[in-house]
Amino acid sequence: MELFVATVVLSGLLAFVFGAGAAGKLTRARSELDKATKLRIPWPRYRLIAVPEAAAVVGLLAGLGIAAFGVAAAAGLVALMAGALAFRIRVRDAIPWLLGDAAVLVLAAITATLRALTA
Repeated sequence: MELFVATVVLSGLLAFVFGAGAAGKLTRARSELDKATKLRIPWPRYRLIAVPEAAAVVGLLAGLGIAAFGVAAAAGLVALMAGALAFRIRVRDAIPWLLGDAAVLVLAAITATLRALTA
């Protein structure tokens, strides 16, 4: 039971973070425009990142009822964050940003593992 509670908490946290990110991209939030520029990704392409982010939010929430959705969504976020880290490394971004993205990647991996264990 405790593992499932941890899964719910982490799934909710990730859904909030990536839901906010997707909303920012869809509404052209200044912070997202600045991030696209910083990472040297053209805005039309960068904005497309909202699609897997939004899909992950749906998958994480649906995954609380159907484990396979939760595992797949969290695993997809691991891949997404690996890409984010690669872009940050490419532009030689500051260490705190790299550590933040790495932490989110680890949280997504833990979430995927916990959901698989609580299926």
